[in-house]
Amino acid sequence: MGIKTYNPYTPSRRNMTGSDFSEITKKTPERSLIVSKKKHAGRNNQGKITVRHHGGGNRQKYRVIDFKRKKDDVPAKVIGIEYDPNRTANIALICYADGEKSYILAPEGLKDGMSVMNGANAEIRVGNCLPLEQIPVGTQIHNIELYPGKGGQMVRSAGNAAQLMAKEGKYATLRLPSGEMRMVPINCRASIGVIGNGDHNLVKIGKAGRKRHMGIRPTVRGSVMNPNDHPHGGGEGKAPIGRPGPCTPWGKPALGLKTRKKKKASNKLIVRRRDGRAIK
Repeated sequence: MGIKTYNPYTPSRRNMTGSDFSEITKKTPERSLIVSKKKHAGRNNQGKITVRHHGGGNRQKYRVIDFKRKKDDVPAKVIGIEYDPNRTANIALICYADGEKSYILAPEGLKDGMSVMNGANAEIRVGNCLPLEQIPVGTQIHNIELYPGKGGQMVRSAGNAAQLMAKEGKYATLRLPSGEMRMVPINCRASIGVIGNGDHNLVKIGKAGRKRHMGIRPTVRGSVMNPNDHPHGGGEGKAPIGRPGPCTPWGKPALGLKTRKKKKASNKLIVRRRDGRAIK
């Protein structure tokens, strides 16, 4: 999918870019596969803000995506590639031979009319979903399960893919997009190919209003607040933080503080962290 520019008839329009949606072949969603999506504006059941900078935005419907791909050995035909407002990747509407329809993440190269299949007997072809034990070493994969039968949890955003590096015993070793090397049970499933819409990260928002359309409210820097509003606030002119490191509005360390638990159970499955260090 390409990137389009605009005529600069306003200053904000000058540097704005957007997707040309050349991959999209179906404009309206499948009504049986959409559900309503309620906005909460970052508030909990008491009405208190628990996540800042959420609110407003365009109305959206949630598209029910089949991350499990459990309908084995039944061929399905791709009806259309659609835009999904809930994720960076595009989605593909497929129709199985028995008439059932579902949405899957659309990998690069998947076109209308192509056939996809799930299960151990499926071919190694873009869009097909197989257990890791049936996938050749070196293949690029996405929508990877962490626990058999739970559905894909890793590598689901636009332009991403993991690589199957090795298979040994009960585990397969993957190289994730972050560079992390991780072991996953070999009977977990994954889909073949690189997720489409790879140019998504090249889009320039261009103006503040476009962020508001996405449901993202303004973020104010702590350094321009008063000291009673933020630990970084106060002082004459541009004052430094005045603390050993950056803090959240509630005084907790921020920006770089490691929050992963030292004794997390899945540490033993991580061969190498994304910073290149081995897990001890």
